[in-house]
Amino acid sequence: MIEKTKFGVTVGKEEISLYTLTNQKGMKAQVTDFGAILVSLYVPNADGQIADVVLGYDRAKDYFINGSCFGATIGPVANRTEDAWFELGGTIYNLPINDGDNNLHSDVERGLHKTMWSAEVDEAKNAVTFRVSSPDGWLGFPGNRKFAVTYSLDEENGLTIQYFATTDKDTMINPTNHSYFNLKGEGCEKTIEDAFVWLKASRYTPVVRGAIPTGELAPVAGTPFDFTTEKQISKEIDAENAQLALVGGYDHNFVIDDYEKGKIQKVATLRDPEAKRMMEVYTDLPGIQFYSGNNMVEELGKNDALYPWRGGVCFETQYFPNSAKDERFERPILKAGETFESTTVYKFV
Repeated sequence: MIEKTKFGVTVGKEEISLYTLTNQKGMKAQVTDFGAILVSLYVPNADGQIADVVLGYDRAKDYFINGSCFGATIGPVANRTEDAWFELGGTIYNLPINDGDNNLHSDVERGLHKTMWSAEVDEAKNAVTFRVSSPDGWLGFPGNRKFAVTYSLDEENGLTIQYFATTDKDTMINPTNHSYFNLKGEGCEKTIEDAFVWLKASRYTPVVRGAIPTGELAPVAGTPFDFTTEKQISKEIDAENAQLALVGGYDHNFVIDDYEKGKIQKVATLRDPEAKRMMEVYTDLPGIQFYSGNNMVEELGKNDALYPWRGGVCFETQYFPNSAKDERFERPILKAGETFESTTVYKFV
């Protein structure tokens, strides 16, 4: 049974609800119709001890600000677009300038993660689908669009997130989920630097100031970006390296090896030996943003826990940053009348 409870009200007095999905192994996911946000993810460890492994807030109103985008469904286009514009079909589309000279996550204040969605519960699939529509020109993007995000929880401890979109005009669609994971539990008040990461990526996209990719697909071999063999995050996160220095640690897009459009594959793992938990990440997208929480500031989260700098790590499945603009990358173009579909799975083993 999926439980629906009151979570708060919007500034416009709309009721915000929290939906709780559970399975038979003790795993529990809580999602809200404000922003289609993942609020909590309770996961058992090898000893059966359950902890909430995603950062967030106890009250809906704290998500009205949410400067770190905890748990957020980001879109229509995640990550950065250089100089806040792109060209499509001979037309220039201007986006909000909200990150230096660039655009970040479409709009920090009005993007999909700051929007009320409708909700549809599917008990048989242990799933909740959130839906929202946006008019042509909203946030600068073309097309009357319909978005849907489905969260489903299975008996193998996998949380699946499926994204859907349609449009009546060619547009750009590149959504992602911005959850911060700490496998010790979000209330541990410890950083994620002693956790281990593996990435199925022998290349990454280096950046210039502003975290805009250069267009190069650079090999990770011999650099701090080599996670092709599992490595502790702390090992090289503070190494003397120009790329790390630009963003204060890891905040880079990794190029998935053996990518095939529509093929879901395991692309990353996060393991915490102390917590006795391990997460696998699956996606059908070409890139994954590995972000080590370098821009986090100390703040109070759920249960008054003080989240520290680098208190969580993100694995944002995506088309590459600046792919709306940079034709050297696969561009996330959705044609009029077609449907965008993508799947990401966070599975705990």
